[in-house]
Parts: sequence; structure tokens; C-alpha cells
Amino acid sequence: MAAHAAVPARRSVELHGAVLPAVIGILYGLYAATVSRHGGALTWGQLWLGLVSAIVLGGALWALRAYGHTLPREARAVAWGALAGGAVGFLYSLSGASVLSSSGLGLATGIAVGAGMFYLFYTHEDATGHPAPY
Repeated sequence: MAAHAAVPARRSVELHGAVLPAVIGILYGLYAATVSRHGGALTWGQLWLGLVSAIVLGGALWALRAYGHTLPREARAVAWGALAGGAVGFLYSLSGASVLSSSGLGLATGIAVGAGMFYLFYTHEDATGHPAPY
């Protein structure tokens, strides 16, 4: 009796797990380098600023997406809000705005994103943190 060999199951490749944070980081780094130019010539310092900004934001996004589910929904919402607020405040500070206005815009963005993420997590999870059955 010859048995058929089982066809190995194909594993789905989830590109958004690593590629999406990398693309967002690259776009953020390019935008940071562009904003810091102020219309002048591009320098090596601005390129390094863009590269470091891209790596930091992309790494933070990847880590939050990969390990954020271990946090309770409140802490996860605060983490998303802090990441978004810090990113927006940093970009605004590169434009030459004051520290107070950059901090205010970052704080407002962080509060808005944190509240939105908490609402999303609260309405899409049960009390134990698992995805809702609907």
C-alpha cells in the first residue's frame, strides 16, 4: 500500500508585520530630512537625521505591533499615543517652531491618538483582551 505524501501546508507570508513599519519609517525619515533642510542644500547631517529617525520610528512601530498585545488595553493605547505624539512633535520641532508649540501639538496628537486607540481596543476586545467573537 502506497500512501500519498501529504502536501506541505503553505504558510502565509504576512508582509505587513515587518514591511509596513519599515515603509512608514522610511517615509518618516525622508520627511524629517526634507523638513530640516529649510529649502537649503542637503547635507550629511540631514541624511543621518533622516536615517536615524527612520530606524527609530520603524523599530518602535515594529516592537509595538509585535509585542503590544501583551500590554493591557489602557497601556497599549497610551503607548500608541506616546509614539504618535512624539513623532508629530519631533517633526514639528524640525520646522523651527518653539519648544512650547511643538510640545503642545505633540501632546494634543498623543491624547487624540491614545483616546482613539483605547476606543478601538475597548470595542474590539472582550474583558480578557481577546478579540471579540463578532
